[in-house]
Amino acid sequence: MSPARQPPLVTGISPNEGAPWTKVTIRGENLGTGANDLIGLSICGHNCLLTAEWMSASKIVCRVGPAKDDKGEIIVTTKSGGHGTSTVSFKLLKPERIGILDQSAVWVDELNYYDMRTDRNKGISPLSLRPANPLGIDIDKGKVPLKDLENMFPSMSGDFTSENFSATWYLIENHSSTSFEQLRAAVGNLKKQASKKNEGSLAYVKGGLSTFFEAQDALAAIHQKLESDGTEKVEGSMTQRLENVLNRASETADTLFQEVLGRKDKADSTRNALNVLQRFKFLFNLPLNIERNIQKGDYDVVINDYEKAKSLFGNTEVPVFKKVYSEVETRIEALRKLLLDKLLETPSTLHDQKRYIRYLSDLHAPGDPAWQCIVAQHKWILQLMQNCKEDYIKEQKGIHTLGGVSLELDRSSALNRISLSAPVKRGGSFQTPKDDSRHYKSPQQVRFVEKLSDVVISQLPNFWKLWISYVNGSLFSEKSGQVEKLKKNARQRQNDFKGMIEEVTRRLVQLVRGALLPSSLTEQQLRQYGGWDTKTPLSGVWLTQVIHTVRLSHEALSALEIPNDLLQVIQDLLQDLRVHCLLTTLQHTEEDVKRLAEKEDWVVDNEGITSLPAQFEQCMVQMLQSLKDGSIISRFSSFSLSVDLASPDLFGSIQEDFEQHLLIILSNCQYLERHTFLNLAEHLEKNGFTTAEKIIRVSIEALRQLDEYLFETYIEKKSDPIVGSLEPGIYAGYFDWKDCLPPTGVRSYLKEALVSIISVHAEVFTVSKELVSRVISKITEAVAEEMSRLMQCVSSFSKNGALQARLEICALQDAIEPYLTTESLTSFKQALEALPQLQTRSGIIEVTLICRIKNSQIHTQGS
Repeated sequence: MSPARQPPLVTGISPNEGAPWTKVTIRGENLGTGANDLIGLSICGHNCLLTAEWMSASKIVCRVGPAKDDKGEIIVTTKSGGHGTSTVSFKLLKPERIGILDQSAVWVDELNYYDMRTDRNKGISPLSLRPANPLGIDIDKGKVPLKDLENMFPSMSGDFTSENFSATWYLIENHSSTSFEQLRAAVGNLKKQASKKNEGSLAYVKGGLSTFFEAQDALAAIHQKLESDGTEKVEGSMTQRLENVLNRASETADTLFQEVLGRKDKADSTRNALNVLQRFKFLFNLPLNIERNIQKGDYDVVINDYEKAKSLFGNTEVPVFKKVYSEVETRIEALRKLLLDKLLETPSTLHDQKRYIRYLSDLHAPGDPAWQCIVAQHKWILQLMQNCKEDYIKEQKGIHTLGGVSLELDRSSALNRISLSAPVKRGGSFQTPKDDSRHYKSPQQVRFVEKLSDVVISQLPNFWKLWISYVNGSLFSEKSGQVEKLKKNARQRQNDFKGMIEEVTRRLVQLVRGALLPSSLTEQQLRQYGGWDTKTPLSGVWLTQVIHTVRLSHEALSALEIPNDLLQVIQDLLQDLRVHCLLTTLQHTEEDVKRLAEKEDWVVDNEGITSLPAQFEQCMVQMLQSLKDGSIISRFSSFSLSVDLASPDLFGSIQEDFEQHLLIILSNCQYLERHTFLNLAEHLEKNGFTTAEKIIRVSIEALRQLDEYLFETYIEKKSDPIVGSLEPGIYAGYFDWKDCLPPTGVRSYLKEALVSIISVHAEVFTVSKELVSRVISKITEAVAEEMSRLMQCVSSFSKNGALQARLEICALQDAIEPYLTTESLTSFKQALEALPQLQTRSGIIEVTLICRIKNSQIHTQGS
């Protein structure tokens, strides 16, 4: 006895769904050893053994019969394995139904009567009579959300009656889990439906051919029987009565179905009208949809719908379509005007400008909206700049209060954002005042330049970027089909745009010049760009801040890669501002230096100077620092700095204590040359002056000229009285060199001259020890020169007179010997040579002894 086999196990069926009598393939394990071993097969509870064809122990082919259950298992029973099981199921689809007005070649069972009025989708007119399931297979709604489907298939629909029907959408929504075999079956159903519609009455005749033959045979049998009866033409015969019955039946049938057929014709016409409305509802609803989407700002939707309507109905000849499409064009024209108005509105962002230009390009707007926008923006920038100037001039005249919000420089302005976000080139950055209160104290012209620069920096970059987008064609949509044409137009307008940039930069420069450099403008330009109150000129500090502002504006515009030739006027303005700032700073410094005289207190310190040199050095250092902050030194490092040191006002009024003040000034001049100017040279080199040596040399020369003038004045004041007293002193008491007594010592005039020299020595010494030698030496030269002149003027000397003259000259020379110079020694030599020579050695010795004795007495008296 053979061992028992495992019970049958069904693991698969293909297809897994279908209508009755669908051929299926069953696969599994232990499905029998042969056709005789197979004793049972049921699908969904229906016995399918009669149609089963055993292929192998793992495969059986059969047809599904009608069953009560829509879905059930596949059970196989064999002699060897017994009653089996199944891991899969089969879904039985309902057969196609026939409507009341459908042609049929066979009798329709009343139980399967199908009323299409009870089988409709909600929201669809019953007159449309559309099939609920066009594929003829069960609908299995998927889990994909409707919003996801709308995003996946924009402007499409899953409604198979819609003009925008998407088959993919329909399948995902209704048959996401349907097998491929079922879809193939659905394709077959669609083909059958199409063939039925195409064949029409011919298909009806073919389908009912057997019925026609049966009716023909029945009629032929009746005809033969009537002929055999022979009474078909007799009145009241069976044939006549039958004809009457048939005629009445035909009339009754016509009467019964006339209303139904009339309703059918009316329903067909209504259905056709609704189908037209449904098919072309996009066009009919488009004018209203355009209005709604314009109000919501959904311009992209409007443009897409318009492009679609234009492609479908742009060239239509159907009157109703032409009428609706003309209404669409009217609304699109209004939209073009609306978008153009929005495009030309100011102010507007660069993003909005690009968006509106693209919309107008897609709508095939006439002209060149992009260029119109550029022209409008250019005019608006110029107007902003002019309004800025007029507002500040009104404020300067008192029309606006200082608290005017519209005129305040916003802390978040473009100028400040640039200055705070990145340092400017050449090592500087635009510094805004930390204290807001300082903003109100700053001069009107300074705040105007800051505001004007902010206007240019905030507007010109977007203006330039709009032009770049216009040139490279990125403003226009490819679907407009005009990109190349518009790019060509842009290239042809390059010179026009270059003129616009030049006008903006020139207007910026002219407005700044009108506020700060009015002398650089013509009278006509001053009437347009001037009008400022320039009675109080700006100081170097404020001009430095203006230079910072203009320089930052220039660098911000250069960062946009604007050609340098378009920004050359700003560079020229910077150059002129630097020159003006330099001259103003030097002028103010010179005035400050001159005003130092008012601060002179004539109090001398231990070094013999007053506080004036230190104050002078401080003024110069502050000036250099101011020029450095304005980046002016780097531009004018070779500029010659000079102060009119020879000005009589520089060192104040010296009418009182004239000679002492002269001496103090000489001491200050000496200190300036030896110390102050050396310090200034270091500051000049440190601040980048490449010609510091030349500047110091020129300044020292000017200082020396002043020193020489003052020194000569002082020497003249001190030496004239001494020199003038010599000649009267020599000839006092009618003294005569030809007739005089033997010398007993130096006379009083010489003593008085030496005492005067000692007095000058003491006066100079109390102020500056370093000036003593210079002053006394110069006075000594004057005294020696005068003594030489007086001796040379004597016609003759007696012996005693020669001894007396030699005695006094030698005594004077010995007394001032430490301060003798080449000139004074020469004068003394010439004076001695004018005297007669001594004849005896004893006379020389006598004169020498007397001179030494008298000199010692003189020194003692002087001390």
